[in-house]
Amino acid sequence: MKKTLIIGATPNEDRYAYRAAQQLTVKGHPIVNIGIKHGKVAGVEIEKPGQIYTDIDTITLYIGPALQNSYYDYILQTKPKRVIFNPGTENPALEHALKEHGIQPVEACTLVLLSIGQY
Repeated sequence: MKKTLIIGATPNEDRYAYRAAQQLTVKGHPIVNIGIKHGKVAGVEIEKPGQIYTDIDTITLYIGPALQNSYYDYILQTKPKRVIFNPGTENPALEHALKEHGIQPVEACTLVLLSIGQY
């Protein structure tokens, strides 16, 4: 199972980040929710970025490039194996920085990857 950190987590059931948290949990992947909203998603509290997790396999992004700048150091310090750029979150500058640190950037949809068994 791939422990996944969700950046842009939200308790809003209409958002893709919410759906991803639910599906990741259903498929047995432990999650960490990072966001600015308060509440829980899939039974896991939403945290503010701060604590660096060192056991993350995947970060999945649900915030646009304009908001990603403040997360660069946090993402790089977490040292995941990969970062998934969901549709609308693509960011060539961050993708370049990830590659320089040996982290695989993936432009894909977490929900699709989960649904086709390619997560």
